[in-house]
Amino acid sequence: MLELVIFDADGVLFDSTESNTAYYNAIFARIGEPPMDPEEEKAGVFMSAPQVFELRAAGDAARIERMREVARTMDATPFFNLMRPMVQLREFLTELKRRYRIGLATNRSATIPALIYYLGLDGVFDAIASVRDKVRPKPAPDILELCLARAGVDAKRAVYVGDA
Repeated sequence: MLELVIFDADGVLFDSTESNTAYYNAIFARIGEPPMDPEEEKAGVFMSAPQVFELRAAGDAARIERMREVARTMDATPFFNLMRPMVQLREFLTELKRRYRIGLATNRSATIPALIYYLGLDGVFDAIASVRDKVRPKPAPDILELCLARAGVDAKRAVYVGDA
């Protein structure tokens, strides 16, 4: 029997392409980098920030560290208004929660608490796991395994809703 429905965030609960692109372009502009190209924009939706920085810097550790430093000091919340929820999120998740526990497993990191608050989803999720937990980003299984552990649910009793 199904007990837990785990959702990805970007591309599933909301379209974040415009938001993520604006966020990364703001970081890149602060260090004198050009805006994202179309390949990077696509990657910016499903990759974690460290993965996007690695893609951009192609292994240049100094460039990656400059990007990380800007990201650590930059407020991401102004970019939240560019997100487009797929449905009336709180109503949808609350209705689903009548039958199942709800989890969130995402490659997002530092923005998770503020994003959940901004979207009015505080108190909805029974378990949350992200790159913020210092685990390998998806497609590695770490985030999903952590979400399952936090929910106390066996993988055979859960389903994951993702976009990739």
